[in-house]
Amino acid sequence: MVYVIGTSTTSFEQHLERSIVSLGMEALIGALKDAGISKDRIESCYFANALAPILFGDTTVGQNVMAAAGINEIPVVNVENACTSGSTAFYLAVNAIKAGECDIALVMGAEKMCVPGFGLINSGATELDTLLGMVTPATFALRAKRHMHEYGTTMEQLAAVTVKNRGHAALNPGARLRKPETVEQVLASPMIADPLTRSQCCPIADGASALILASDRVAAEFDRTIKVEAVVLASGIYDEKQDLARWKTDYLTAEKAYAKAGIGPEDIDLVECHDAFSISEILHYEALGLCAPGEGGHFVESGQAGLGGRVPVNVSGGLLSRGHPIAATGVAQISELVTQLRHEAGKRQVEDCRTALAHCMGGDKAGDTKSCTIVLLSR
Repeated sequence: MVYVIGTSTTSFEQHLERSIVSLGMEALIGALKDAGISKDRIESCYFANALAPILFGDTTVGQNVMAAAGINEIPVVNVENACTSGSTAFYLAVNAIKAGECDIALVMGAEKMCVPGFGLINSGATELDTLLGMVTPATFALRAKRHMHEYGTTMEQLAAVTVKNRGHAALNPGARLRKPETVEQVLASPMIADPLTRSQCCPIADGASALILASDRVAAEFDRTIKVEAVVLASGIYDEKQDLARWKTDYLTAEKAYAKAGIGPEDIDLVECHDAFSISEILHYEALGLCAPGEGGHFVESGQAGLGGRVPVNVSGGLLSRGHPIAATGVAQISELVTQLRHEAGKRQVEDCRTALAHCMGGDKAGDTKSCTIVLLSR
């Protein structure tokens, strides 16, 4: 088995005067301190970054951070997999430890996005969909419209996702958007891609997150360890007609993760999921089995996904309110769950939680996602 023995996440905000290396160093130092180990015990590093080659012309950022930290000679793997870059790095590290390649691995995600001229996120400048104008907000708007058509999901239910996550973020000092919003305020914000208003779209951010993983042999030395029950990575299905009201890949990845861990959705105490847009979270409720297909709008509107509800979702504030520094997100989701399972989350603590799920998706292709990860953790 593999365990998380240390973690740390920077605040997600505009860090205008800081570099990716600086942000990565802060997360790394914090994780080492949290685990109570020296840097000399790190045997390998899996470092996620998606945008540095595009925005700054920088590659192999992982080695830059390790050099700044004085960590030399170890294997460093740089990972890019869209929004799942960080959780993909986690997947690789877990499997490296299981394979006996190392006993202690460092997983990091770092991103600096708040720069002039960033523009709209897409799934590839040369992709036909992008060339025809199918940028990311538009793809999610189509899904929202289809879900509304099939199931009667309302604008107010979409807005309820943002309202909930703003409320959660108000309890998280590291979140970017911490000011509460009402349903009326969410719906009155500028329209981005009908029916999604600006408040229903996640903000970009600068930030970094780090996790230190250990084999069961080494983890026995530590307190406050969190067990990795399962980690699954999948890509999409590109040769079938797609259903815009549900991601088949989402459902299949969840089924595989639950089977691998030997548990079901009824065993989950809290979730961090990829709420890049309000409709995303509603679709993920359904795919993860938190509610039946078509009932996601009611699930959030009735308070079942809020802190104190049946299955709290995105207590960190989620991408919608904590912010979405792309490669850091998948690591930060797991970091939040580790903090929750240790019962160290303060005012946003989910009571008596023992089993948690982190879900992430990245990119669009042929009406499906390019990548999907699910991580199951327990205390």
